[in-house]
Amino acid sequence: MKITVIVADDHPIVREGLRAVLHSDDGVEVVGECGTGEEAVRLAAELRPNVVLMDLRMPGMGGTAATEQITAAGSAAVLVLTTYDTDSEITRAVAAGALGYLLKDGARHELAAAVRAAARGETVLAATVAAKLAVHVRRGRPELSPREREVLDAVARGLSNPDISRELYISEATVKSHVGRIFVKLDVNDRTAAVLTAIARGLIESPWE
Repeated sequence: MKITVIVADDHPIVREGLRAVLHSDDGVEVVGECGTGEEAVRLAAELRPNVVLMDLRMPGMGGTAATEQITAAGSAAVLVLTTYDTDSEITRAVAAGALGYLLKDGARHELAAAVRAAARGETVLAATVAAKLAVHVRRGRPELSPREREVLDAVARGLSNPDISRELYISEATVKSHVGRIFVKLDVNDRTAAVLTAIARGLIESPWE
């Protein structure tokens, strides 16, 4: 089964280029494209793709707001692809629910691999973005969304992704996306480290007390 993708970017030439790059991978199919955040939200709800490639700065609703709506609805995993790598842009996108953050000047051959990883619920970050995000996380207490706290609390209680999916009435893919974002925000690589770090920072209560 092919991984389905929507490309959201307000520049037609950029959309055409991304479509051409993804078309070269037999396992990926672009099922829609649009030039505004509003259209991205509508298409994601209508087509239910695996991944939305999201530009941040578009007319009307920006990419960050669109990302928040798409991920909150569980419509798709969002992979930001933009020219902006400022700390504020990165942290806002991650806080909105983006599972990945890539720069447009990155190697094009890496794009399909990033899309595949995002479809699996894995975090995908450009090296420079990962470094900046890690510094931001170390400087202060990360902000977890209410849903991310619910997921992390369930992880702390030993629930598996299927268990969390049933308990919170969300898809397993959405659970994976939340877990991936939690790992990014807490700067950890596994579930145990995420739970221990969150308890140490007062983000969740210990289930063992």
